[in-house]
Amino acid sequence: MDTNEIILTREGRERLEQELEERKGARRDEIIERLKEARGFGDLSENAEYDAAREDQARNESRINDIEQILAVARIADGDDKTVSIGSKVEIEDANGRKLTFQIVGTTQTDSLHHLISNESPAGRAMIGHVVGDKVSFTIPSGKVCEYTITNIEV
Repeated sequence: MDTNEIILTREGRERLEQELEERKGARRDEIIERLKEARGFGDLSENAEYDAAREDQARNESRINDIEQILAVARIADGDDKTVSIGSKVEIEDANGRKLTFQIVGTTQTDSLHHLISNESPAGRAMIGHVVGDKVSFTIPSGKVCEYTITNIEV
């Protein structure tokens, strides 16, 4: 895992801490039970249940390691409600009056389905450092240039 600076929102850090607790507790226990049960089926060399449980165990332990590394180096975003920064909830409006609202987050928290966009995305990069009333533009991967006005910022 890359140990460059990782910036998380408070909510993002809390979600990772909860996931870590779940993976170290209930999920780990469940996998151990599956392994015990699969061992009872006999020959491990041709035991699909055992192989699947071992793969789940490896994925779980890998994710635990990733989360621990992220939490060890991550810092909490410390923005304000005047300037767009990581952690800001931003409302923008296009020329037709259509409004969009999203939150700028660090790259490890990106989730477009929940309106969490990376500070390294074209939109995120364009908005960082701006204030309400500023016009921003950015080019999306398809090549289209998008222009918006920032109408609200919240932390």
